[in-house]
Amino acid sequence: MNLYVGNLSWTMTEDDLRNLFEQYGTVNSIKIVKDRETGRSKGFGFVEMENDTEAQNALSSLYDQEVLGRKIVINEAQERPAKPGGGGGFKKRSFGGGGGYNKGGGGGYRDRDRGGYNKRDYNNEY
Repeated sequence: MNLYVGNLSWTMTEDDLRNLFEQYGTVNSIKIVKDRETGRSKGFGFVEMENDTEAQNALSSLYDQEVLGRKIVINEAQERPAKPGGGGGFKKRSFGGGGGYNKGGGGGYRDRDRGGYNKRDYNNEY
């Protein structure tokens, strides 16, 4: 079972978190989420425990307990919802502005992959 642990002290390390949860059972992994630029803890993390019963026991025992001066919050971690559009990467954009090549004016240059028509692309590629 994967547990979300929030409201962690900024000084808490992954070893501290592991020691806290190992009192309740076998811990498979620990991850405290950190800011990419500063490396500082964002104040939350995840604990994966091998046994669901042990994880539930840890959850009920540690919920709202004060650890390193802060009352921690523990919940069963939820899967991140998939973002629409299927992932990141480069996103093509249309270039707004005046007339352009599409009839009716308006929209400016339009990318053929997005359903637009562009004489330059047609003449250069075919």
